[in-house]
Amino acid sequence: MKKILPLLFLLLIVAMMFYNQDKTEQDIIETSGKVLSVDNTEVLSTGFSNIGTQRLTIKLTKKLFQKEEVEAFNLLLGQSEYDELYKVDDRVIVAIKQKQGMILQCKVISKDRDFWLWLMVLILGGAVILYAGFIGVRALLSFLISIVVIWFVLIKGLLSGFSPVLLTVITVILLSGVIIFLVTGFNRKGLTAFLGTIAGLLVTMIFTMLFGSRMGFLGMTQPFAQTLLVNGYFDLNLLEIFYAAIILGASGAAMDISVDIAASMDEIFIHKSNICRKELIQSGFVIGRQVIGTMTTTLLLAYSGSYLTLLMLFMAKNTSTIQMLNMKIVASEIMRTLMGSIGLITVAPLTALIGGLIIVRKEEIENQNNSDDISAYRRNIVV
Repeated sequence: MKKILPLLFLLLIVAMMFYNQDKTEQDIIETSGKVLSVDNTEVLSTGFSNIGTQRLTIKLTKKLFQKEEVEAFNLLLGQSEYDELYKVDDRVIVAIKQKQGMILQCKVISKDRDFWLWLMVLILGGAVILYAGFIGVRALLSFLISIVVIWFVLIKGLLSGFSPVLLTVITVILLSGVIIFLVTGFNRKGLTAFLGTIAGLLVTMIFTMLFGSRMGFLGMTQPFAQTLLVNGYFDLNLLEIFYAAIILGASGAAMDISVDIAASMDEIFIHKSNICRKELIQSGFVIGRQVIGTMTTTLLLAYSGSYLTLLMLFMAKNTSTIQMLNMKIVASEIMRTLMGSIGLITVAPLTALIGGLIIVRKEEIENQNNSDDISAYRRNIVV
């Protein structure tokens, strides 16, 4: 059964990926090509910004129009964080509008970065499998499942108008179960980590909604929130989506801590099977304190890295501390960090308490006192 479940998950991923094949406009094809020539006569360059239309001649390299040369345009809006100015020999992604095999219009979307992205994926996958073996394979499978669930369940559900917080909590519970049990197995260690994660995230949700309602953000601090509204999604509850982002962001670190503590407590009980419940819980608390000491700072560094240039701008402009802390974009990130940290701090003791109740059972202690056979415990830990 344990060997069949990963295969079933993999088949589910493949099925959902095929189901997601673009079903919008059948006359729009995205393919790759190589830039043969560039015309920048209609481009106005001012410093790092470019405004206008870049004309390109592109040789297509994939799909129906392979080796065909087309004229394409690249619209530049003066937004350097999104615009790309292409040069000869660049490999690009092209959107082709066609009808009955005839090309009507071509537009360059972006540079073709597939090769380097897949190379990084292969390096990561190889490193994980090389170090962790079959557990690494299951970890990669859980990574793929997370992508599928977030895209097909969470994102589609949010766009469809489902309650953001409720949908995110359901998604996180689903992902936590899949990831934890897939990696640790269906045993008491996995159950401890799962329940500890959920308990900590529920605390995060409560504090997030409690403080969020008093911060006055309205949800407009999220990247591209205004773009969503402009594209017709006026009914979205952006404030709850902001809460959902905090809960989702804290879930990964919460799982990490809960698995660390649960696995450590499980190993302690395996090697000292006559330990009492109170002692095991105390050991879990000690382990949790050590993990929490670095994990909270990890969240701070992760969120700070996302806004590094903004922090540099504050220093360059000599922005006052009061002004900086009370800006929406900064205050929202501070709240995100603090709420995530509160969740992590609660995950640790809750997991230790749950682990003491689940991992240690009186009848097993009595059995182990009469036998040094550790493998007997291992056979009996499956839920």
